[in-house]
Amino acid sequence: MADELDSASDSDLDEVLWQAWKAMELPEGYRAEIIEGAIEMSLTGCRRHAVLVNRLRRAVDTHVAHSGSAAHSGVNVIHRRKAWLPDLVVAPLDLDEIPDEDGLGVDAAGVKMVVEVASPGHRNLQRDRIRKRREYARAGIPVCVIVDDFDDDGAVLVLTSPDRKKGKYADEHRVPYGTDAVVPEGPAKGFAIGKEIVAS
Repeated sequence: MADELDSASDSDLDEVLWQAWKAMELPEGYRAEIIEGAIEMSLTGCRRHAVLVNRLRRAVDTHVAHSGSAAHSGVNVIHRRKAWLPDLVVAPLDLDEIPDEDGLGVDAAGVKMVVEVASPGHRNLQRDRIRKRREYARAGIPVCVIVDDFDDDGAVLVLTSPDRKKGKYADEHRVPYGTDAVVPEGPAKGFAIGKEIVAS
């Protein structure tokens, strides 16, 4: 009985958060996401963040050019009344193939890879390194990549084999900047994140 009540209250909270998120009107330069039972607002990235995201988007697009997939930025990924805005999404070239039911983004089930570029500050790093990666695993997104200037002298984390129940990726490969971090599966299989992308 207690489990049923917890499930019902979680579902009610998800719906309230979903309705509040949909109604939000944010000032320019801010974004909002529903992450682990809370609406989180953050500033859009700084110059370095934009440089990394755009280098990655161009390089991934070239790599997946003949696969029927593309690299997209600025698109909400929706899963069970949760909403995330990854820095980069690899999904079908035509996002109309994977709409979410409310037309506010794309259904996580059609997303093959997400990329997060870690933002500075303790709260932002906790969101990018821990909370969002758990959400992506719960949604079953096959590949999650975190490009992190703030992990020692910089590192790329490549996560695969999502465990939905545990909210974690079974396979984790951390590669320091200066060595190629290679995507092992999906449309971006073989894509290497190397010095030319992470150089400052």
